[in-house]
Amino acid sequence: MTETALTLDDAEKTADLARVERVARLLDTRYGLPGTRLRFGLDSLIGLIPGVGDTAMMLPSLWMIAVGWKHGVPAGTLVRMGGNAAIDYVIGSIPLAGDLFDLVFKSHRRNAALLREALGGAP
Repeated sequence: MTETALTLDDAEKTADLARVERVARLLDTRYGLPGTRLRFGLDSLIGLIPGVGDTAMMLPSLWMIAVGWKHGVPAGTLVRMGGNAAIDYVIGSIPLAGDLFDLVFKSHRRNAALLREALGGAP
């Protein structure tokens, strides 16, 4: 019975990590500018909406942190994930400079990588 529970937990961990990585890709690197290596996602686009965009993009960040908490990710990793989200929110809220910052600072991808590392590189 313990083996089955472990297998179900591993399957849930793998599924949650896959969801986090899909969302991170959509938000940070889904689109590219032709002829350049510049990639951006919905975070950069929605962040253009003054007062609402960066706040809305904080919700997926909080969800990623909650997924980490659910799977027992160490507190230090959760703090780093929160720091990435806070940096993205605070600097991203600055008109124009924040929008340019969002093009290079991929907080969701960073947090997905931290989560993958903390979960032992689940497949």
